[in-house]
Amino acid sequence: MKQLLVFIRKEFYHVFRDRRTLLIMFGLPVAQIVLFGFALTSEVKNISLIIIDQARDVNSQELTGKIKSSAYFITDESVTDYNDIEKAFKQGTARCALIIPAGFGNDLLHSGSAPVQILTDGSDPNTAKTVVNYLTSIITGYQQELSKTPPLRYLIQPELRMLYNEEGNGSLNFIPGVMALVLMIVCTALTSVSVVREKELGTMEILLVSPFRPLLVLVAKAIPYLVLSLANFLLILFLSVFVLDVTVKGSILLLVAESMLFITTCLSFGLMISNTTNSQQTALLLSMMGMMLPTMIFTGFMFPLENMPVPFQVISNIVPARWYFLIIKAVMLKGLGFGYVWKETLVLTGMMLATLGIALKNFKTRLS
Repeated sequence: MKQLLVFIRKEFYHVFRDRRTLLIMFGLPVAQIVLFGFALTSEVKNISLIIIDQARDVNSQELTGKIKSSAYFITDESVTDYNDIEKAFKQGTARCALIIPAGFGNDLLHSGSAPVQILTDGSDPNTAKTVVNYLTSIITGYQQELSKTPPLRYLIQPELRMLYNEEGNGSLNFIPGVMALVLMIVCTALTSVSVVREKELGTMEILLVSPFRPLLVLVAKAIPYLVLSLANFLLILFLSVFVLDVTVKGSILLLVAESMLFITTCLSFGLMISNTTNSQQTALLLSMMGMMLPTMIFTGFMFPLENMPVPFQVISNIVPARWYFLIIKAVMLKGLGFGYVWKETLVLTGMMLATLGIALKNFKTRLS
């Protein structure tokens, strides 16, 4: 144990002396969690909306006021000509337009119905559909306020409630995925170059002639990154709670324990890559690019797995970040206990043992 502690201390010295490693380990996660937390969201806000009110009556003004009070739109009433709407769309100054025809209030009062026209920029269909849903919801709400007594004999009024996210915070869907992405890339990338660096610097011979066992060499190289990655996770958790307003509803101890398991799995992947490559460039390429795309695509936080073909859904099962993403959502957002995540925990444990075994088997005790 004394030799192991000495070797671990030596690895800590290597990490602290390498400023690039510290920048990747702590600078990159902070930048990603802040940028992704604020920019990567499914919500559409600050939509530039043109309102052409040709009626100028009480009802049209009330409807316009409700749209203005919404936090989703930035209204512009300076455009009065119908033909200028397409020009605004081409210039990018507007993404949606609402035209209220003349006689809106009169038609609404006498015939009980009045048409309005909604124009959207269909070059981004997802955003266009979201904008239409926002406007339709506001118009429907105003219509229900006007007609307290429904004209139909039977009226079904759904009462909606968003469980686990009452405030509709868009960050809650992406923070678990970003945590999985950051830890997967940083832990795997930094560990993947640990053994390869020894080979390139020519210090591997000293390790091989030492009385150290191969297993202890790998453990000693992984422990510093495990400690620093755990500190990295706590930093990400701090930013998520106090900067992005994400509430941790489950057990902190369970969250830390599951994160340590996932970090250990990532470190095992990095050691496996490190023992199967001969250059730091190759190791970084495999760990950064080889793990980033599968983590982003097959985790489920950016693209729903249910929409993918069955072969891709099967492939997603071998991505560790997918299982960690499910654990974080269950514990952090839903407040569930270990009884709901034991299957995912078992899968991560199996992946960790398998990759660590492959790394140990491929650790060559003789240099060619």
